[in-house]
Amino acid sequence: MIGASLLGLPEAKRRAPNTSSLGRYLFVLAVVLIGALYATPNLFQPDPALQVKPEDPDRPLHPRLLDTVRNALEEAGIAVAAAEAKEGSVFLRLGREEDQLRGRELVMRAVSRLEDHYIVALTRLSTTPTWLQDLGAKPMSLGLDLSGGVHLLLQVDMDKFIGDRMRAMQETARDALVDARIRYVGRNWVDGTRVLIPFRDVAGRDQAAELLAAQFQGFELSNIDEGDQPALQFSMLEEHLRQMEDAAISQNLQSLRNRVNELGVSEPLVQRLGRERIVLDLPGIQDSAEAKRIINKFANLEFRLVAMPGDRSSLTEVYDYEGSPVTLLRKNIVTGDQVTSANQDYDPETSQPQVSIGLDSDGGRRMNEATRDNVGRSMAIIFIEQKPRARTRVVDGEEVVERYSEEERRLISVATIQSALGYNFRITGLELGEARDLALLLRAGALAAPMYIVEERTVGASLGEENIERGRLSVIVGFILVMLFMVFHYRGFGLAADLALTANLMLLMAVMSILGATLTLPGIAGIVLTVGMAVDANVLIFSRIREELKERPPQQAIQAGFDRAVLTILDANITTFFVAIILFSIGSGPVKGFAVTLAVGIVTSVFTAVMGTRSLVNLIYGGRKLEALRI
Repeated sequence: MIGASLLGLPEAKRRAPNTSSLGRYLFVLAVVLIGALYATPNLFQPDPALQVKPEDPDRPLHPRLLDTVRNALEEAGIAVAAAEAKEGSVFLRLGREEDQLRGRELVMRAVSRLEDHYIVALTRLSTTPTWLQDLGAKPMSLGLDLSGGVHLLLQVDMDKFIGDRMRAMQETARDALVDARIRYVGRNWVDGTRVLIPFRDVAGRDQAAELLAAQFQGFELSNIDEGDQPALQFSMLEEHLRQMEDAAISQNLQSLRNRVNELGVSEPLVQRLGRERIVLDLPGIQDSAEAKRIINKFANLEFRLVAMPGDRSSLTEVYDYEGSPVTLLRKNIVTGDQVTSANQDYDPETSQPQVSIGLDSDGGRRMNEATRDNVGRSMAIIFIEQKPRARTRVVDGEEVVERYSEEERRLISVATIQSALGYNFRITGLELGEARDLALLLRAGALAAPMYIVEERTVGASLGEENIERGRLSVIVGFILVMLFMVFHYRGFGLAADLALTANLMLLMAVMSILGATLTLPGIAGIVLTVGMAVDANVLIFSRIREELKERPPQQAIQAGFDRAVLTILDANITTFFVAIILFSIGSGPVKGFAVTLAVGIVTSVFTAVMGTRSLVNLIYGGRKLEALRI
């Protein structure tokens, strides 16, 4: 019998034609009301604000911090709508977006005079009422091309990266010469991209040239005289230098993408700019200070053996550990680059924070070889961190904030090797914040080269405010024209379709808000397409009703029109839904934004067209004796 529900509802009992049960009406009404509730936060626009947060997450706020930053802004004529300290940060709500950039520079200068280091970030604070937030309702995140977000320009410190690689090659070359019993002169051989190794005699130089040729691939080898001593000079070729820079940038890009994923940022943009810079756009981000702290943090580990009394001083260096000096070998066993897994948890015996580490095959092999032959000897772990710093300088009579990186090397653990270690072990001796950050950074992958932020700004529409306003206007005008056409062309049925179309857009915004999806300009294109698909579904239904009116009375024609059009609507929308899923799985950035909006819009449009429109039509025409039907 025509009329059996295709949505799993039982076949209608003997009741008046085109009438629905009370339960169906209540279900549709409940869905629409819940959608309206969770779409409401999108009406409240966030306030521009500044966030001041300690660089060390476990360090309390300075008691004068709130008053210091508020006074710095107010003295410069920047209105502070509200200021509060919560969740380990100070938040300053500003009246205008134009005040954010200037305010940030003023606050940075103010906090630089305090004892601790702080991160000053641009952010937006929600204005959604508390009762809506308590229900879990939140506004939809907007992409950089709509309302902006955080734009960071990162400078990769290539000089330090190349210098570290050159010093590592120097140590490897020194070890090879020592093992081969070849006498050399001096300790510091690195000069930029050149390694100059003096020898006692020509015979030693010739032996070393043959021994080190394989190690210094990509270098030009030449025999020179350094004073009165023969020497080998290895000069890095430009092509090899470019390859090293490309490798560093590629690793930093991958690590940044992993870190952004850990932060849960939707549709980020991470791309290279020139030879030494990276552009990072974080749309719709809320805690930009936390993002900057994690993204701009360069942390690594070095595992070394504690030196024995007979080890040469040139192969060792001294670190302070709990107030006492500890002498370590310079040679690393493994580094954080060989870590494959890292998770912050707690020691079951002491309940202290720890990091559980997993190594790759090469790292596990090297760790096992180093520890199985040194049971009873001590092993140390060095925590290396590149901290971004800012200082104020006077240039041409004006104060300028200069940014740079500062390396901090700290011995965090010295433990006796009880047995041979393998691929998995634990690191203790860390504070909770350090353990959490170290696990995140190691899990995301180490940065090949340190970076620091040289530019930060909030951005509006990448296509321009004028284009965005025109785009919004086109959506509104198109929506109104479609509604007018439906009412004019389909009369009462068109009114029902317009109400369902309005509910469709409301449900679409509600679902995207609940999912935490980011709306971009391509996403708006998906909304426009959704509107067209929703109208198309109603047009199919109404056209089918017109055809049925030629052979059936009005009430039967309405029922047959809905039932027979549903299959066509489902077939068309399911096919498009699969396309949206494929776009989401293989696409990135704007393509994903379009795919998410399209997929959600398909679900909501099918619901409103099949369930919503039919419920409204039943309310208008159901149970009435109709002699004719104007549609």
